Amino acid sequence: MNAPVKKSAIATQERAVELAYQSGFGNEFATEAIAGALPQGRNSPQRAPLGLYAEQISGTAFTAPRALNRRTWFYRIRPSAMQSGFREIDAGLWRSGPFGDMPAPPDALRWDALPIADAAADFVSGMTTIAGSGAPGAQSGLAAHVYRASRSMERRYFYNADGEMLIVPQQGALTLHTEMGLLNVAPGEIALLPRGIRFRVALPGGAARGYVCENYGAALRLPELGPLGANGLASARDFLAPVATYEDREGDFELVCKFGGRLWSAAIGHSPLDVVAWHGNYTPYKYDLARFNTIGSVSFDHPDPSIYTVLTAPSDTPGWANCDFVIFPPRWMVAEDTFRPPWFHRNVASEFMGLVHGAYDAKSEGFMPGGMSLHNCMTGHGPDTASFDKASKADLAPHKIENTLAFMFESRWAFAPTRFALECPQRQRDYTDCWTGLRKNFRPR
Repeated sequence: MNAPVKKSAIATQERAVELAYQSGFGNEFATEAIAGALPQGRNSPQRAPLGLYAEQISGTAFTAPRALNRRTWFYRIRPSAMQSGFREIDAGLWRSGPFGDMPAPPDALRWDALPIADAAADFVSGMTTIAGSGAPGAQSGLAAHVYRASRSMERRYFYNADGEMLIVPQQGALTLHTEMGLLNVAPGEIALLPRGIRFRVALPGGAARGYVCENYGAALRLPELGPLGANGLASARDFLAPVATYEDREGDFELVCKFGGRLWSAAIGHSPLDVVAWHGNYTPYKYDLARFNTIGSVSFDHPDPSIYTVLTAPSDTPGWANCDFVIFPPRWMVAEDTFRPPWFHRNVASEFMGLVHGAYDAKSEGFMPGGMSLHNCMTGHGPDTASFDKASKADLAPHKIENTLAFMFESRWAFAPTRFALECPQRQRDYTDCWTGLRKNFRPR
């Protein structure tokens, strides 16, 4: 189906441009940058319109059930096969599964924000892996990264064959130039780049930092609503896909690929973003997290954080996600006779958290924007001493938590931190001290 077009004005480093978007998660889209570029009534005519090449990209197996099948037909100036051979290049601080260069400790871990990379770093070269699980070749597991970029990708393009990339900007906006078109993504929004889609990243406002979940497993999708009914959480119509926009550029360009956990580079004599028209349901998206319809208790007790799930990537065990993307946005707290921050808990799932802006209600100190924490399988954690004391004595009148946005990559798999993450100066080696001040309050009757 064709969906309504929404517009957003931005300024890229190349030129000022007003972007149009198509709305709907998993929709069948059809879009052309030049009228008549899309074939009618067939996908692969003997001669495609305007002298274009027809090419399909499949994000699922050909035989995947119709409801889950993802594929898009491109009509492009040159086929994607036109490039030189690949050679391996240095991956910098980007790491992939299987993770095992360092033993994964059961400790609760936390980090300050990593500094923005030097002037030579773009979105790809400034990628830094914090932790991960599984392996891309097994199409299972995920990795949590921080990107630190201080220059745009001008003549460099990238695609990830190992997994899809969920981008969570924390500082600075990004303009994503993709094969399907352009997306402008700012802090407070997310972008989802499917496996294999080629793109480059421009920095319209200068240096940028944020988080990336590299999902090796089944593609992220909207969670089932169950007893919630037909509405709530993230609405499909609020996900925005690009409209066809193409680059017809020739010259000396570089195409970087992540494949098998390594980075590879190939020379390419033209821009690979030369898709003049496309139709299908395998596409990048952006989503404004402020549109998330937060659900909460209106009687008593603090609900499980699963009610804050924006997107989920299932595993082969029902109910156990390869990855859940969960947010903690501004929201009302109204529960009666209830300790309202997250309770102390140990979880069979593992939790990687980040903070986009503001303060997280369970950690009054030490967890700052751009920072991260990791609580692996069965590692005890919860509110720090100050937060516990404050919440235990608080007036339980309804109040709104404002000016905050935290998130969590939650997985059934344990995360193994990288050597960099365990040894970098931003690791808070005194993190567990935040619980040492908890007093013994036991008073037997």
